[in-house]
Amino acid sequence: MTEFLNGFPKPKNCPQPGACIRVERPEDGLAIVVLDPPHRSLAVLDAPLLSDLDSVVKDLENDSSLKAIVFAGRTPTQFAAGADLDGISAITDKSEAHQVVKFVHGIFRRIEKLKATTVAAVGGAVPGGAYELSLSCDYIIALNDPKTRIGLPETQLGIIPGWGGSHRLPKRIGIPSALDAILSGRLFNAKTAFKRGMVDRLAHEDQLVPIACDVAMGRLKVHKKERGISKYLIDRNPIARLIIGSQVSKMIRAKTKGRYPAHPIAIKLVLNAFSANAHEMVEREAKAVADLATGDVCKSLVSIFFASEAAKKFARGTKEFKPRKLEHAAEIGAGVMGGAIASVLAEKGLNTRLIDLSRDALDAAVIDHQQAISKKQKRRRLKPHLADAAIDRLTTSDQINGINNAEIVIEAVAERLDIKQQVLQQVAEQVPDDCIIATNTSSLSVTAIAEGVRNPERVVGMHFFNPVRKMPLVEIIRGEHTSEEVLIETAALAARMGKTPVIVKDVAGFLVNRLLGPYLDEAMRLFVEGVDAKRIDELMLKFGMPMGPLRLLDEVGLDIALHASASLEEAYGVRMTPCPGINALANDDRLGVKTKRGFYEHGKGKATLCDDLSTFQTGNACKNLSDSDIVDRLILSMANEAARCMEEGVTATQQELDLATVFGMGFAPFHGGLLRWTDKQNKTEIVKRLEKIILSPDIIERNGGIEKFTVSSWLMR
Repeated sequence: MTEFLNGFPKPKNCPQPGACIRVERPEDGLAIVVLDPPHRSLAVLDAPLLSDLDSVVKDLENDSSLKAIVFAGRTPTQFAAGADLDGISAITDKSEAHQVVKFVHGIFRRIEKLKATTVAAVGGAVPGGAYELSLSCDYIIALNDPKTRIGLPETQLGIIPGWGGSHRLPKRIGIPSALDAILSGRLFNAKTAFKRGMVDRLAHEDQLVPIACDVAMGRLKVHKKERGISKYLIDRNPIARLIIGSQVSKMIRAKTKGRYPAHPIAIKLVLNAFSANAHEMVEREAKAVADLATGDVCKSLVSIFFASEAAKKFARGTKEFKPRKLEHAAEIGAGVMGGAIASVLAEKGLNTRLIDLSRDALDAAVIDHQQAISKKQKRRRLKPHLADAAIDRLTTSDQINGINNAEIVIEAVAERLDIKQQVLQQVAEQVPDDCIIATNTSSLSVTAIAEGVRNPERVVGMHFFNPVRKMPLVEIIRGEHTSEEVLIETAALAARMGKTPVIVKDVAGFLVNRLLGPYLDEAMRLFVEGVDAKRIDELMLKFGMPMGPLRLLDEVGLDIALHASASLEEAYGVRMTPCPGINALANDDRLGVKTKRGFYEHGKGKATLCDDLSTFQTGNACKNLSDSDIVDRLILSMANEAARCMEEGVTATQQELDLATVFGMGFAPFHGGLLRWTDKQNKTEIVKRLEKIILSPDIIERNGGIEKFTVSSWLMR
């Protein structure tokens, strides 16, 4: 049973009262409050720390000798990681959530009203509640370091900044900037935060606390960024607020489709920051957090966050093994995928050699790399010297050479087993024994590719998704001989590239493509059997998918989809038999986006459905299906296959599978992942719906239809 402290769930390793904070008195009139919980490697605003902070603030209130108070972390790069998300996720009762918010608000409000000058000395990660603590101080001094990241990311977790951020940030930087920061959930670097007025001064590591002390004691003046007349023209102008609110709300509705309730609530709170008193804002924030934190969307988004953090933790290694920071890489194959992978490697600091037999392909890849880096520089996401270095780090060759110092080689050549085996064997002869050899295959067995390679334990799958720069998932494929150390180092590299790694078993289609196979095939079958193409895609958009399945087929390419479905059928049998209708649709000039025509016409403007699609509909068995029946056939075809993946141990946990579906196929984040959605529907109900599908006449007559929807034993548990 969960124990609570001041309404907040207590951690299992809860320390003794008073252990989380120490107060230093370096000189008369000055107190430095150090957040230093013994049970955490980085301070988190959890039950014991908040309880200790409450006690410390009471002591400070009663100390009339104090002139200045500085709040700091145990080191300049470690202030606090925000609120305790484990605790938030454990709260299911609205009254408990309300109690927690009011309790923390009480502490921060008392800090705000302290007679002594208060300064927050922050550095490293300063998200959410940690920044809200800082906002309650008179001044904020931030560490001028790349590790510093400051902001209010709560809306990305389905809640709002509920410990004062919704009204204190607008008063500090104005309504328009506060809306941008809160609705985007961005964490800003120190210099950007300073330019925006989110902090008052920057300091280097050895000067952070000393400068904060000087500011607090009045020995050093800090001039806060003033908004001038705009404060009255915008922030305190009800007409301006009305216009801003209308425009921002319209933009958010278009982006979120109304699926994320935190955003409109956050807008309303920020707009009211200047018209409501402190007590009213506390009550509004407390009610908002109580409603949102106990809601399904928040729970789903927090579950994805935890899964992502677990993936990052794996990439950091274990006590026994820490991954190397790789410096030299090679990429074999300069096609669209290979060129993009090499580009990201070079951008992230690896000296990268790109190899391809075609000089034209190499030249095109180099141009794409230069354009991508230049674009980032123009948008001020890369400094000029870093952009130049990223361009210089990419070299090319039309021979497999110059890789004798490579620490990882990634191949992205033609999807043929014999070619990949030949390339990897060539590579293995030239690289050191501890060089990781990775294959970017999307359908071939990593174990089979590794045959004939010396030291096969270093061969691993590293399956990127297209477009490489945008797609956040990388499937790390564990071959039969792949070592745990190689998995960790490959995952670490993926994380360094800005990707989320998920470890996947070496099975046909791996995970994401295996799940997409039955989904895309079912969409094709529904279309062929009379369901309007527009209806199919719109239903999936309404469900929360980023695009409809027929639109996705165009993006993938009908030829690629045919090849993938044939591989899945060969591996899994009749339940993966592809719809014959795709053969009639696909031809050399009708393959989707690549040929400008598939289900859609892809011109310069918005893609539009082709006007001849009805000629490819050869039946009407599904024409009269209800919307819910169509959605069930599409989603449950995936969910049933996902359950089979759990039976086979394709991922170690359901959490990892759900993460892959969100980051790899765009499964709606507010659902929390494919199997989390299944759990919320109730497995017993899912089983009934699958059994109903099996009894449909068209499914009975379809080759492999019954097998496809036969309930997985995992769903019967």
